[in-house]
Amino acid sequence: QVQLVESGGGLVQAGGSLRLSCAASARTFTMGWFRQAPGKERQFVAAIRGPTSSTYYANSVKGRFTISRDNAKNTVHLQMNSLKPEDTAVYYCAAQQSYRTSWDGEYDYWGQGTQVTVSS
Repeated sequence: QVQLVESGGGLVQAGGSLRLSCAASARTFTMGWFRQAPGKERQFVAAIRGPTSSTYYANSVKGRFTISRDNAKNTVHLQMNSLKPEDTAVYYCAAQQSYRTSWDGEYDYWGQGTQVTVSS
């Protein structure tokens, strides 16, 4: 069982930036971020694969968010720039223990989530 712990959420004004971090208790293959706004379904945000550091983004965040990872520390980061009120949500870190063809599904482990609130 891999434990995931997120940090870095908070309140920011529109146009501002936040950096989320997620520390895993063991090595994982793909790490990703999802978000869920009140009354809405959980939504894929971004993911990164360990061996190649290849990345994949949801269209809604492409060009504004950047995902990165430190394999030595089993940590993934999400740099969020040009934040919009519609980015407000609980952000969840997730991990796939081994290779999956899916970037935005089939995750094995989930963190508890961290709140991001963007004020207009």
